[in-house]
Amino acid sequence: MKTSLLASALAAVALAAFPVAAQASATGSVLTFTPAPEPSEMVPGEPSEAPSEGPSEGPSEGPSEGAAAVPFGPGCRKLPETGPGSPVEIAKEKVATAVEQSPELSQLAEALKKSELVEQLNSADGVTVFAPTNEAFSALSQDVKDKLNSDPAQLKKVLTYHVVSGKVKPSELQSGSLETLEGGKLTVKQENGEYTVNDAKIVCGNLPTANAVIYLVDKVLVPPQ
Repeated sequence: MKTSLLASALAAVALAAFPVAAQASATGSVLTFTPAPEPSEMVPGEPSEAPSEGPSEGPSEGPSEGAAAVPFGPGCRKLPETGPGSPVEIAKEKVATAVEQSPELSQLAEALKKSELVEQLNSADGVTVFAPTNEAFSALSQDVKDKLNSDPAQLKKVLTYHVVSGKVKPSELQSGSLETLEGGKLTVKQENGEYTVNDAKIVCGNLPTANAVIYLVDKVLVPPQ
């Protein structure tokens, strides 16, 4: 018993004399302690936490702007993730060419060709296109479709009503009006997280192209008479 008490006392003295690390390892009945490094031995500047992940590059439900801007809206899920028509490929093309590549905008692409607007839009230095989806064109009555197909001037008037000079940011769609290339105005607003242009909803917005930005809408916009 005296031997055990003496050994414990000696161990306590040794611990008080030498700083130790918080961990100890057991080998049989003997405890081996690792002395803690002196301050001069520590490596300065090492991060205590793992680096945070970068921003997501996929479509989001809410709009964002700046270098990290990404498309937003539920309709963005219909866009291809890669290849022609995907946000990455659209960003490389002039706007009319980007529309032609998008599976969701094939009817708009055909209308742009009929109205001879492809070259004008591709040569524009910064425009915004509120692009009706195929579903939007399909919702038009047959009578309206026939009139537009038989009258290129009227078709051009309707299509230029969907184009605004300059690259419109989501923050500029909160409330107000935008002047179109047709000469009329579009009423824009944001309510309960939903963006509208006149009475059309933006289903996928903030799609950049090489010279423009595209907002997909669920209705064909009709200019005032």
